Amino acid sequence: MGQETWPRTPVPSVAGDVWHWQLEAMHVVSRVRADLRARIAHPSVSTSSTEDARDGLLLVFEELASNALRHGGGDVRALVVASPAGWLLDLSDEAPDRPPVPAVDRDPSLGGMGLHLVAQLSVDYGWEERPGRKHVWARLPSGLQPIEGLGGQGFGGQVPEPRAPEIPRD
Repeated sequence: MGQETWPRTPVPSVAGDVWHWQLEAMHVVSRVRADLRARIAHPSVSTSSTEDARDGLLLVFEELASNALRHGGGDVRALVVASPAGWLLDLSDEAPDRPPVPAVDRDPSLGGMGLHLVAQLSVDYGWEERPGRKHVWARLPSGLQPIEGLGGQGFGGQVPEPRAPEIPRD
């Protein structure tokens, strides 16, 4: 079996409030996450989403941001679009030739399970290559409304399930 990749599909167009950040280094991710947490704590957002959905957004942001810095690099940008139905996250970097690859057959204690987590929390996700940039994106629900056209259902079958290694037994 070859390497399984993240679905290659364009970043969807979503109407809503747009927030964006520049991520120069890994230490900036926690500062931006704190800013994102403050924005989604605002009553206009917190009353139209569940706490679990907001926590999911923060987890997915952190996973995609750290992946962009660790595996992509260059000029890393984060974009979040907040809509009544949920959020669109778009993390872009300067490595269009390196698509996101979910870990398969890796011991979970070694890490690399972030894309599986993103897939579980998202209702849609993918990546696209644009001139000089790679965009890895995910759409997350508000927890109160289904995302239009998806009925609130995720696409669990598109990403391979992580498998734990065989553990020899005596």
